Amino acid sequence: MNGLHDMGGLQGYGPVHLEAQEPLFHAAWERRALGLTVAMGASGLWNIDLARSARESLPPLDYAQGPYYAIWVKALEKLLLERGLITPQELAQGQPLTPSVAGVKVLQAAEVDAALAKGSPADRPSTQAPRFAVGQRVRALNLHPQGHTRLPRYVRGHVGTVVLHHGCHVLPDQHVQQMLPPFDGTAEHLYTVVFEGSELWGPQAEAGSQVSVDAWESYLEAVSNT
Repeated sequence: MNGLHDMGGLQGYGPVHLEAQEPLFHAAWERRALGLTVAMGASGLWNIDLARSARESLPPLDYAQGPYYAIWVKALEKLLLERGLITPQELAQGQPLTPSVAGVKVLQAAEVDAALAKGSPADRPSTQAPRFAVGQRVRALNLHPQGHTRLPRYVRGHVGTVVLHHGCHVLPDQHVQQMLPPFDGTAEHLYTVVFEGSELWGPQAEAGSQVSVDAWESYLEAVSNT
């Protein structure tokens, strides 16, 4: 999906201002927004890639004008509405008007630490040999998918070097195809590919700059070293 969330290399949005001693949260509601998103993710009614896709599919102005955690809140509202966990009327009034949906897993306070420590591993066993090796030069394909992808727009069509192989992991592009559990799907070999800044942005790039991207195998093609 080519949305405003994929802003790497875009111009016209001004400089990035670094905040000294930046706190984890700038307001109490931001802490609650993150907590609610994590708690509802534990319901098992969507996976991490569906949650990312929900944020990416919001109107572009939500990215350009809203605070960061406002994006999380709006995406959570979208997921809750899509799965019938709340109604538009409940969202508008800020209170429950219908009975709770049965069978939804609830993350209890005593379970939070263990759930966060466990996470949701995406690595999977595979008998397929990797197509690319560390040190090999590869090109990111010039893809423009309609749905979710983890291939940044600004590296597509550019050449980089494989520096790490992470084994096989669930492919996000297909992980979002099924809206309801059980979730899994195709796993592919995953690589870290380093792109030189000059390859991405030409001679105007900062000298010596590099960008590292974790890229699934289907995002890449081999490039001759000759």
